[in-house]
Amino acid sequence: GNFLIRDSESMPGVLCLCVSFKNFVYTYRIFKDGRGFYNIQTVEGAPQMLFSNLKELISTFEKPNQGLVVQLRHPIKQAGSRPRWRRSQIQLDSIYENSNSDYVEVLP
Repeated sequence: GNFLIRDSESMPGVLCLCVSFKNFVYTYRIFKDGRGFYNIQTVEGAPQMLFSNLKELISTFEKPNQGLVVQLRHPIKQAGSRPRWRRSQIQLDSIYENSNSDYVEVLP
């Protein structure tokens, strides 16, 4: 039931709800539509829900059986701004691009 919301690393403009349950972290994508409403990817077969803000989304998933692996219980607060190592990684990531090659040159 521990959880946090963070920016998606693979999809710009998308948020991720990360939920800890039985020593695993489950990640659910949160999308914001053109009208400003949020929706979340949940288990298959769960009804699609729209939320006017993130507080409403969290409040809904604090209740059991709403489509997540476990209900949300304890928010994990972010310690501060993005860690220094993460800022460096983002700058380096832009150097590398997908290629058709099976191998890439790794710089020392």
